[in-house]
Amino acid sequence: MAGYRSFAKNVGLLTLANFGTKILSFLLVPLYTSVLTTNEYGTYDLAVTTIGVLVPLLTQNVVDAVLRFSMDKNVDKCGVLSIGIKHFLISLVPVVLVLIANSVLGVSPVLVELSPLVLLLYVSQALSGIVLYYVRGINRFTDIAVSSVMCSALIIGCNIIFLVVFQWGLSGYFLANIVGPLLQCVYLLMRLKLHGVNPFCVDKQLEHEMLIYSRPMMANSISWWVTNVSDRYVVTFFCGVAANGIYSVASKIPSILSIVQTVVGQAWTISAVEEFDPEDSNGFFSNMYAAYNCVMVVVCSFIIACNLLLARILYANEFYAAWQYAPFLTISIVFGALAGYVGGVLAAVKDSKEFARSSVVGAVVNIALNLLTVPFIGALGAAVATFVSYWVTWFMRVRKLKSYMRIRINIIRDYVSYALLVLQAVLFFTPLSLVAVHSCEAVLVVIVVVLYRREVSAALRKGRSVVKKGK
Repeated sequence: MAGYRSFAKNVGLLTLANFGTKILSFLLVPLYTSVLTTNEYGTYDLAVTTIGVLVPLLTQNVVDAVLRFSMDKNVDKCGVLSIGIKHFLISLVPVVLVLIANSVLGVSPVLVELSPLVLLLYVSQALSGIVLYYVRGINRFTDIAVSSVMCSALIIGCNIIFLVVFQWGLSGYFLANIVGPLLQCVYLLMRLKLHGVNPFCVDKQLEHEMLIYSRPMMANSISWWVTNVSDRYVVTFFCGVAANGIYSVASKIPSILSIVQTVVGQAWTISAVEEFDPEDSNGFFSNMYAAYNCVMVVVCSFIIACNLLLARILYANEFYAAWQYAPFLTISIVFGALAGYVGGVLAAVKDSKEFARSSVVGAVVNIALNLLTVPFIGALGAAVATFVSYWVTWFMRVRKLKSYMRIRINIIRDYVSYALLVLQAVLFFTPLSLVAVHSCEAVLVVIVVVLYRREVSAALRKGRSVVKKGK
């Protein structure tokens, strides 16, 4: 029960931490889509996705090592963070050089104008990742929750001020999403009172061990990036920046489900390390997988059923076309979440190579399907490619999991439910009337819930038991 209580506590704190960032940013989608043009939104999205691949590449993905090694009991915590910050500082050199070279040569006029903002965005993403992962690793979830709420309030307030009051457009959108994470880092560093952090004098042996772990994870992080966002580049190339803006905003509906993935995934990595048992003698890992799979599938089914309604509420003007891509992107989050669950076990045994292998295969599948489908069916092909590549990654990791742990999975029932989710997505593209589509969607949601009735009942009983034990 201690494992369940610890996990439940961390989930509660992370829910508070992510509620502000995810939910409130989700509610601001109508503001973004009414103030920004599709070209502006597409430009910002490309900047964010490009930085997303540069961070793990230039920092040698030290962020994953910071998380994993800060969880070890006999490791100098400040030394771990010092190594993380050292590699962050080193990574700034090539970024600055490229921006200066572009300003001189004028290769990308848009980048010349946005260079200071792009640099600040890189700093905010890279530094906040290292600091937040470190705070997670030392189990300071309360500090994460408080700082995340503050960060969310800053981002939302700055968006409203910069976009509505000052009408700064794209530059204001950049600034709003830079200020919040940077100030969150400042708050956490002050809160932790880290007097022993010195990125200019680090433990070389510890650094070597961390890099041995993190370097294979570079392939994992870059592959996840490819799976998540390489389709944006393919869509931009074949369909244009405006089409990418529409495709990018389509992820806002799946972001409802990604909140669950983010919260549970962050808490699970800690629990997987603390409670690791190859025999799973108390059923902790099997029960957690079953419950997680149940939540993801059931919530996914509800979101897909409400797809058109959510699109009308969230997407203004030409952004409404994004409804086409949301169902398959939502399903992809289910498999991404389950792959992340298995990843928690791989992190516990420090098998970073399997992380990389499964992610690389998924990324290759993603790129291949993007190139095969986007030229013919547009951005919808990218959404389908993302879904298939996530499934491939999950499938490979589940097979590998069996070599580390005796975990019980009701695979036949699960595959039936996954097929029903795909059917729900396909229904929107059939010639059926809207009334017929929504009727079929409702029936399929009920079937999915019935399939997981045992997990729902078990989760409720377990929840009541945890609450009683905690009193």
